[in-house]
Amino acid sequence: MNLEHVLLTRDADFVTITMNRPQRRNALSLAHLRELIEAFGAAGDSDASGIILAGAGPVFSAGHDFADVAEADLDGVSAILDTCLQLMELIESVPQPVVARVHGLATAAGCQLVATCDLAVAADSAGFAAPGGKGGWFCHTPMVAIARDIGRKRAAEMAYTGDTITAAQALDWGLVNRVVPAAELDDAVADLLGRATRGSRASKALGKRTLHQQLPLPRADAYRLATKVMAESSQSAAAREGMAAFLGKRPPKWTD
Repeated sequence: MNLEHVLLTRDADFVTITMNRPQRRNALSLAHLRELIEAFGAAGDSDASGIILAGAGPVFSAGHDFADVAEADLDGVSAILDTCLQLMELIESVPQPVVARVHGLATAAGCQLVATCDLAVAADSAGFAAPGGKGGWFCHTPMVAIARDIGRKRAAEMAYTGDTITAAQALDWGLVNRVVPAAELDDAVADLLGRATRGSRASKALGKRTLHQQLPLPRADAYRLATKVMAESSQSAAAREGMAAFLGKRPPKWTD
């Protein structure tokens, strides 16, 4: 792939997608969004077991690139936001667990990226904000993902005030899974993703898909869906091997 704004690397079973516009604070221009979609599509179609989303430079991502938005008409802005939505939906639909490696500030759509990833590990120097509330363009779309992570009252505080919360607050509020010293960030990301990718890849992919499908459903509907999927998946090769290994007191042998 010929990518200008994104770095795509692989280390063993993990693919790292790095936003590489440090001079623009990894702002999400339309071209940048399209390259992220291309990178996630390639990673999702690969045999990698996990994906890391990172940012180059001092900032994880400053959100939408106002240089694009300020010059765009309604159709142009709609195209940017629709492309951003396509990226968020792709992160949720790729079969691998996706972990955000947040080393610095993540604001607006950058914070939306963190909330959309399956997992997130932050350096203790990171910060998170939806700053539109203190400006003229409210963070409507970022709050869809953020509010589902942190709940209504905390989402309202972030959205209305526009204040930056610390990594410790983000951990307490449920926006990230771990907070570590910056020097330990890579090890913490690798450790969490390593544990999150154990087992059958096919089973994990089905689990991720069903988790995202059931979360917005009413409780009774969520149980009906989960019961159906769990019953059907009990007949899979992965489930059979996992149960046989447990009963036989031996390590499982995954074929996927």
